[in-house]
Amino acid sequence: MKTIYFIRHAKSKYFSYGESDYERPLKKKGYKDIQMIGSYLKLRGISPDIFLSSCALRAQESALALAKHIEYDGKIEYFQELYISSNEEVIEILKAQDDEANTLFIMGHNPFLSELVNMLSKEYISKIPTMGIVAVNFEEDSWSDIVEKKGDIDFFIFPKQFKYYVPNQIRAILPR
Repeated sequence: MKTIYFIRHAKSKYFSYGESDYERPLKKKGYKDIQMIGSYLKLRGISPDIFLSSCALRAQESALALAKHIEYDGKIEYFQELYISSNEEVIEILKAQDDEANTLFIMGHNPFLSELVNMLSKEYISKIPTMGIVAVNFEEDSWSDIVEKKGDIDFFIFPKQFKYYVPNQIRAILPR
């Protein structure tokens, strides 16, 4: 079985006239959200075999901070195609992954990530919020066998779910 964790980057600074969208950094709140979601992943023992990320600054910062929080010490591979691309180009990247790996993190952007999830899973989601994660399971043994509408959503989490209540198990592993 293969699992892809589609992760939208954390909250970034707003786009200002004359600035590059590509170079927008994370906000302080973005780093807090990474800690919250990272604590959830850590509590569940979720870590990738392969970590792919967009080259945009906010995605790179999100990927690095999340990797640090979940104590992932593997390599993060950056792809321009995860910033602006077609679903077909990303599917080709997925199909090229090593079949020995079973879990894959993809750090990217909306609306692209939501569209990709909707293309690959049997279920529909409207939008992945910042630092939201959609975990999609596939029964296939090879990344090259992943096709449209074959995945099952395992979970869909995002920071606002924890706005009013943070479970004690997550609170206990948040950095102080």
